[in-house]
Amino acid sequence: MQAAPIGVFDSGVGGLTVLRALRAQLPREDFVYLGDTARLPYGTKSAHTVVRYSLQCAAALVARGIRCLVVACNTASASSLQALREHYPALPVIGVIEPGAQAAIDASASQRIAVIATEGTIQGGAYEAAIHRLNPRAQVSSLACSLFVAMAEEGWTQGAIAEAVARRYLQPLFDGGGSPDRVTDRVPDTLVLGCTHFPALAEPIRAVLPPQVRIVDSAGTTAASVARQLLGAHSGSAAAGARGSITLLATDGAARFARVGGRFLGESLTADAVQIIDL
Repeated sequence: MQAAPIGVFDSGVGGLTVLRALRAQLPREDFVYLGDTARLPYGTKSAHTVVRYSLQCAAALVARGIRCLVVACNTASASSLQALREHYPALPVIGVIEPGAQAAIDASASQRIAVIATEGTIQGGAYEAAIHRLNPRAQVSSLACSLFVAMAEEGWTQGAIAEAVARRYLQPLFDGGGSPDRVTDRVPDTLVLGCTHFPALAEPIRAVLPPQVRIVDSAGTTAASVARQLLGAHSGSAAAGARGSITLLATDGAARFARVGGRFLGESLTADAVQIIDL
């Protein structure tokens, strides 16, 4: 008997990095992905608006019979996770912030952790709160890097411009006060990429960081969290050895979704594979 699919939503295509990790972790599962491209970005919206949008996205996926909901958007995870869990108490609802916070704690030797994300995620303080729940003594520095989202969407993810923007954002966090012998005493040793768009900029980000800094991307740890919750004696809806299916939904711009989304998913997409829906 075919199992119900896993639902995944994001404000746009950035959550496809999470879907990519989910498919690697659970290759036999079927997925339904919704990108709310008509209303992106969520990162500049009020928390009230993000909750309303998230509930609408969830309703569209629940109507397709999903058995698990993955909130593949840091801003929506920060603002909406509680509302989604209250609205769908029987449905597993998994965000990206809690797994990302755990990965940061596990990665950091000094427990000095930096988080970069959208304005909405940073202002909400969700990563800082999640990290401090795990280790109240952790030192967390947070920084909004909103330009990274547009750069990732445009494909400006390598070269001098991307590196210059990364340096402008990150140098104040990682310059150690300008003294090389104080670097290990002052700067964070772990950087959390707190937006699903940011892994696309991993190369220029890595180039401007001190070499000892570890980069944490919550996509892989989110996928592992989903697998732990769903795996029983059997996982996957397809026959052994077969790969599960993906249904792609968007609220606007199928051609752009396919063009940009292919970079995040790691495979070519066509516009006719993207179904446009209204919320």
